[in-house]
Amino acid sequence: MGTSEERSIHASPMNRWLLYLVLVPGIIILAVLGMFFFAVFLGLFAFAAAGFWLRLWWLRRNLESPTAAVESEYQVIEDAEIIEIKTNKMGRD
Repeated sequence: MGTSEERSIHASPMNRWLLYLVLVPGIIILAVLGMFFFAVFLGLFAFAAAGFWLRLWWLRRNLESPTAAVESEYQVIEDAEIIEIKTNKMGRD
């Protein structure tokens, strides 16, 4: 009796060519779809990076703006009075 190494399945040349005719276009289609999805992903990543950069630029711009407001004219109040108003809710003084 033969061992498992001696047993082999020989595919006919017709079956082998049929396998190639199915696999090659399938691999090509998968490669094209992979490139398409990679391009879409790359575009979305670039869009998100541009949005993130724009947000950082906007925040920096707003942080630099208040320094100009501090250098503008201002008035110093030296003396302040606290005025306290008491009201009698029961009508008595």
